[in-house]
Amino acid sequence: MMGRSWFGFASAVGAFALIAAGFAPSASAETVEVAPGVQVTKRTYSAPSKDQPFFGFADKTAAQREEDEKFVKALVQATGTREKALDEVVKRGWRALGSGKYPEAALRFNQAFLVAPEQSVVYHGLAAIAQIRFNDLDFAEELFRIAQKQPNPLKMLNADYGRVLLLAKRPKDAQPVLEQAVKDTPDFGDAWVNLAHARLQNGDRDAACAAADEAMKQRPSSNASVDLVRLRNDAPCK
Repeated sequence: MMGRSWFGFASAVGAFALIAAGFAPSASAETVEVAPGVQVTKRTYSAPSKDQPFFGFADKTAAQREEDEKFVKALVQATGTREKALDEVVKRGWRALGSGKYPEAALRFNQAFLVAPEQSVVYHGLAAIAQIRFNDLDFAEELFRIAQKQPNPLKMLNADYGRVLLLAKRPKDAQPVLEQAVKDTPDFGDAWVNLAHARLQNGDRDAACAAADEAMKQRPSSNASVDLVRLRNDAPCK
């Protein structure tokens, strides 16, 4: 396993390493516009619609759409601005995800989608749901690519995206993303661990050991620290 990430939430609320099993994505390649200029593949799973990214792409009734509008209006009024409303619901999503409350986390990120469907953090959070709850690395990777292009990405985006690419056994694709991740968050030890893995898998032992050395300085998480010891032994690093 590679080092873990905290999804960009400042209080380090949860690990990105847990993968739920038993959910198969649909085979459909249909795409849906979820925000102006943003197309995503329609992927559905064996779970309630509110637990799936984008509410499972369910066709909502007029009454349901009205309830969505009321929810967003009430949240904006309670927090003061749409930006604060997004921040509040996203924080709840990361907290739920870190606590293993995946249905609640999915609901919160879906609510974030209702509040501000153009924002990067929406796709970042739903990518985490696709990967952790449904073990769908392909959809997670698609959503991370979208998140990179949308406004106001979290600093942790590339760290999380690069790790998913490593899980998908795509170290060549992961390495440039993780190279950027350590520039975005140079004090995040887990990103350095994952970069070391990518470099080693791509055949650059010396650079992998250099990343491992940097990871040790940045105090990675406990699981990442175990990975780091194994990597240094496998390389081997001096």
